[in-house]
Amino acid sequence: MVGDRGQPGSLADLSGVWIDRVHECKPPRTIVLDMDSSESPTHGEQEGSVWNGHFGCTCYHPLFLFNQFGDLERCLLRPGNVHSAEDWRLVLEPVIARYREWGIAIYFRADAAFAKPEIYELLEAEGIRYAIRLPANQVLQRRIGHLLTRPVGRPPKKPVVWFTSFRYQAKGWTRPRRVVAKVEWHQGELWPRVGFIVTNLTRPNRRVVKFYNGRGTAEQWIREGKNALRWTRLSCHAVRHNAVRLQLHALAYNLANFMRTLALPEEVEHWSLTTLREKLVKIGARIVRHGRYVVFQLAEVAVPRSLFADVLRRIDDLRPRPPPLRA
Repeated sequence: MVGDRGQPGSLADLSGVWIDRVHECKPPRTIVLDMDSSESPTHGEQEGSVWNGHFGCTCYHPLFLFNQFGDLERCLLRPGNVHSAEDWRLVLEPVIARYREWGIAIYFRADAAFAKPEIYELLEAEGIRYAIRLPANQVLQRRIGHLLTRPVGRPPKKPVVWFTSFRYQAKGWTRPRRVVAKVEWHQGELWPRVGFIVTNLTRPNRRVVKFYNGRGTAEQWIREGKNALRWTRLSCHAVRHNAVRLQLHALAYNLANFMRTLALPEEVEHWSLTTLREKLVKIGARIVRHGRYVVFQLAEVAVPRSLFADVLRRIDDLRPRPPPLRA
């Protein structure tokens, strides 16, 4: 089934179906959604591949939405020259609708490309807490002018960090919103590093910034998708075919991430997907056949016997058990 903009509709929904089944095994207390875009370089005459000046290559510009567990909730393949937030509704709204049935708190984080009033209004209407980076402007700079004066005395080795918050209404906003500012003075730098975050969280300023900084894990998961799953390999000519390939890569990514979050013991739960692939999936084995059984002999250099047995036990525990027979 093909959905909007030639995207595979039913296939795009399948990741959410799988994630819901995982949540039934381990129900989450809250959901944190991180939205980000990335580039998928192209090296041929693929339909929709265009030069992108920001990334400095001819590419597609897919959009991704992850949760805090690293699961890829939804993705969308887009032409290479679109804005980072283009078609955000096609990715975000179906995921919000899915979690509406769960009745749990939802949080949203994104960088400055997603600082759009229509996004704020949707999140506020759905009761979703958010923290989105806000591009700096002269009005915002004036509001924190008292923090932009260099501290008196010799600068310490550790950065001097100040936080503040205020109400702000940009042109095009229907109402004022809370903005949290962070100002960092670093030794040897002439000007401070300044960042603004628009939010409806009620947490203290420092905790709002800490919550927003967790958004960086989405970039890590995108890198894992590129390195371990090679989801940038979109070499078909038609954009609809490449959109299907991206969705298949997303499903493969989620299967690997489910393996990491559900089946890996605590001592190796930090493994990247590349490590997981090399040590558990693509590992070589010697097969010894007997009359009644087959033995797979694996080298314990990569994975010790006890660890491998623990992983297999955890995978077996995930299988549904038949109900006990009544006497």
